Amino acid sequence: MGTLSVDLFLTLDGVYQAPGGPDEDTSDGFEYGGWQAAYSDEEAGAAITAGIDRMDALLLGRKTYDIFAQYWPQQSGHIADKLNGLPKFVVSSTLADANWEGTTVLAEAKDVAAVKERFNDIHIIGSGVLARSLLEAGLLDRLNLYLYPLTFGSGKRLFPDGAGVPAAFRLAQPPQAFPNGAILLAYDRAGDPVTGIDIGQM
Repeated sequence: MGTLSVDLFLTLDGVYQAPGGPDEDTSDGFEYGGWQAAYSDEEAGAAITAGIDRMDALLLGRKTYDIFAQYWPQQSGHIADKLNGLPKFVVSSTLADANWEGTTVLAEAKDVAAVKERFNDIHIIGSGVLARSLLEAGLLDRLNLYLYPLTFGSGKRLFPDGAGVPAAFRLAQPPQAFPNGAILLAYDRAGDPVTGIDIGQM
C-alpha cells in the first residue's frame, strides 16, 4: 500500500487558494491570487522540488486539475517534465475527457484506494476539497503544509468552519523554516485525537 500525501501552500488563516498567480483561481471573488512568490527562496524551492521528485503518481481534484492541465503542458524544465511525465489521476464525476496526457479519471474519492495499491508515493497538490474527502475516508496518510506568514480573512480553506473529522497527527520530520518566512510542517496521520485529560493532572 502506497503513501498518499497532500502538498498545500497555506496562509496563517488556512487559505490555500491561488498561491501561484493573480488569475489562478478568482472564484468567489478572491482578489489575492499570486501570494506565494513574495516568500519564495532557494531553500523553499529545493524542498518543494524534492517533494515533486519523490512522487510516482499525481492525484488532483477537478478544479486544480483544470488549472494544471492548462498550464504545465505548455511549460518546460525539470518540474514541468516531471509533472507531465507522471501518471495522473483526477477525481471528478463530471469530467468526460481528460486531455492532459497520462491522466485517468476516477469517478469517486473511494476509487483512490486502488491507486494506492499501484503506486508507492502519491501526492495531491492543492485540491483541498479532495484532501478533506480522503481524510474522511481514511485514505490520506500525510499532510505536507507549507505555511506562509500572511492572512487574508477570505478564500478557500483546508478546514472551513464545520469541516473536517476528528484526527490526530504526528510530526513526520522536524519543521523546516525557510529564509523568507515560510515553514514546512509535515505530519503523518496518527489515529484519533486523545481527549478528556485535565492538563492540571499532567
